[in-house]
Amino acid sequence: MSSSSFPLVFLFCFSFLLLLMSTSMQTISAATTNKACLKTYKKFIKSACNSTTYPKVCYKALSPSASAIKTDTDKLCSIALSFTLNATYNASSSIDSLSKMKGLSPSEKQIINDCAETTGEAIYELENSLKALANLQGSDHKADEMSDLKTWVSAALTDEYTCTDEFDGQKVSKVVKNTIKKKVLNLAKLTSICLALFNLLEY
Repeated sequence: MSSSSFPLVFLFCFSFLLLLMSTSMQTISAATTNKACLKTYKKFIKSACNSTTYPKVCYKALSPSASAIKTDTDKLCSIALSFTLNATYNASSSIDSLSKMKGLSPSEKQIINDCAETTGEAIYELENSLKALANLQGSDHKADEMSDLKTWVSAALTDEYTCTDEFDGQKVSKVVKNTIKKKVLNLAKLTSICLALFNLLEY
């Protein structure tokens, strides 16, 4: 290498090093910003969940969606409702699986069928509540839409408790009882959380 080309090589290497350092600093800065934002979003969710009867259940369900929710109350309620609806689909599937068990007593079959029906009604009601929530933003009758929203979700909550009431005074195997109660009581908590979060909506 000639002495005349050395400064050019040095300049090129130095420029490349500066570029790498700049890129690294930007990456670190972006990561730091994202981390700070995520912390703010989770703080928002925690504060909102503290207004519910089951703050820990609420935060566990919603905090993984912090980057989508940000500090948007509408998005918070929409994701909470979607999460609850998905949990209801899951519960319905579990109850349906129980109906296929062998050796079920007549009372167990009746309880499973009744819970399958009430869970199906809860799905319908939660699906309609999601539509009502979506209609809130562009509606000229927000009070009516909010009333419909709360009515649908309250109806779902009633159906969920109706299912667990079926066990009163009945002889039911532990498998049937524990499976249904675990799923449905979890649904009742999630549905109750949705109702509480709706009070944060500014309409």
